[in-house]
Amino acid sequence: MAKTRPPKKDLDSYTIRGTNKIVRVGDCVLMRPSETSKLPYVARIEKIEADNRNNIKVRVRWYYRPEESIGGRRQFHGAKELFLSDHYDVQSAHTIEGRCTVHSFKNYTKLENVGAEDYYCRFEYKAATGAFTPDRVAVYCKCEMPYNPDDLMVQCEGCKDWYHPACVSMTIEEAKKLEHFVCSECASDADVKTNENTFSASPVADSKLESKRQKR
Repeated sequence: MAKTRPPKKDLDSYTIRGTNKIVRVGDCVLMRPSETSKLPYVARIEKIEADNRNNIKVRVRWYYRPEESIGGRRQFHGAKELFLSDHYDVQSAHTIEGRCTVHSFKNYTKLENVGAEDYYCRFEYKAATGAFTPDRVAVYCKCEMPYNPDDLMVQCEGCKDWYHPACVSMTIEEAKKLEHFVCSECASDADVKTNENTFSASPVADSKLESKRQKR
């Protein structure tokens, strides 16, 4: 007669080995890669369970870094950007190295200080096809690229568009010293005086996010 497999027990939490840090279902974690030269993997815990020998496993949903996706890393991808994939897996809980936080894109741009464990996600990613959701996001500047929170941008008071300093023949140092800015198109408008207009902190805080001008 075949032996029945002992049932697994669902756990509410797990204490990371060698620490007093506790992780729970729904938490985002850093997981040890097989190669020490690689960055830690990032995943969201979907389930924690133990077998009759108290071997603890976690079911996770992986986040992909841009360079791990089919299209690779692009100019507008931030250093801390991740994609929430449809790739699920079961791993030993002992591979969890620590907790991290994956913010929404909007909340990430509001952080005053970005820590080593802070990441953000604005896309979901289908690992098999390379498709993204949403498949279009707002674009800015003459180069018509999505916003990268790592890059400084300046806003024109006239048209309210955002520009990379390099795209308007300006250095980063010059942009940081600016108190006022108008783009070349608006500078020719008699109602907008050159260099007498202020700009905001970042494109995400601006209503331009609702722009119809979008890009994948």
